[in-house]
Amino acid sequence: MHDRPLRTASLLVPAVLFFCTSMASAWAKNKLLLDSPCAKRPQNTYPKALLSNGIADAVVYLPDAEEGSYRSSRFDWSGIVACASYNGHTYFGEWANHTDPMGNDTVTGPAEEFRSLSSEIGYDNARPGDPFLKVGVGLLKRLDDQPYKFGTVYPIVDHGKWTVRIDRRSVTFTQLLRTSTGYSYLYQKRLVLDPKAPVMRLEHSLKNLGTKPINTNVYAHDFFMLDNAPTGPGMAVTFGFQPKTDPPFPDGLVSMSGNEIAFKDTPKRGYTAQGYLTGYTGKRGEYSFHLEDRQQHVGILQTSDSPLSSVYFWSTPKTICPEAYIPINVAPGATQKWSIRYRFEGEKR
Repeated sequence: MHDRPLRTASLLVPAVLFFCTSMASAWAKNKLLLDSPCAKRPQNTYPKALLSNGIADAVVYLPDAEEGSYRSSRFDWSGIVACASYNGHTYFGEWANHTDPMGNDTVTGPAEEFRSLSSEIGYDNARPGDPFLKVGVGLLKRLDDQPYKFGTVYPIVDHGKWTVRIDRRSVTFTQLLRTSTGYSYLYQKRLVLDPKAPVMRLEHSLKNLGTKPINTNVYAHDFFMLDNAPTGPGMAVTFGFQPKTDPPFPDGLVSMSGNEIAFKDTPKRGYTAQGYLTGYTGKRGEYSFHLEDRQQHVGILQTSDSPLSSVYFWSTPKTICPEAYIPINVAPGATQKWSIRYRFEGEKR
């Protein structure tokens, strides 16, 4: 049992919630230790919640400014999954060659990033040393007069107040950020396992508490890893639209036909399939990405009712990532809600 998640919660949380949360974590941990391949993964001391619906299991990292698995400035600190399993299969893992909580992108899926397609919120109007906004992280400090670079680690000025609530099959994350810059918000994400199916949902809500609009996009980087197998032949992604690329992906690595990108070889350094995709229209229903390893009969289906504002495809020898951007436009006083659904697939091992 790991009681550290409750340290980040409000001091006003009743004792009964502490007890129920601790019991739920203990139950889920026992279930994982008995049945889940996630329990066989190397263990670490990062704060985490262990969830199960009796069908699928998940190990979820928790936000913690001192000891969290991810404390950098790019990705949303909440909802990062160390491992998810169903029928003996796993779907996320450590794709990077090393782990570093302060690293820009040494994170597991489905890590989400709030990211504008040009610059970041308030960045262009900030002088070096001034703050700008990154939802899910907080206020960051502009370093110089150069354009924003998502690969740069920017100092975090204020990460707001995170609270966490855990039960047997869900974790609810809440971040409250109040600033004097005109940007303030209440952000909530609930990661929940369906009670009757191998399905995980990310349910989001963003309320604008400030005086300035919050206009950006959000996407899940995913970092899919099916049974930790290397990317290669037999793996394919089917899209909810017919993807097009310019320039084309390397022909010897992947094939593109209709709505599908299929791998013919394992990506190597400097020879990989990555780039922006076109072919979608912005209509609802196009947000659908089905990754399969057809040789091992395992897959994951990612869907949302939200429209697409951009799509990027990224792959390495270890991971495949269809990055689907959802537009976020929240006027002062308004709230926007959206959700993403993951269905785990695989024959019983």
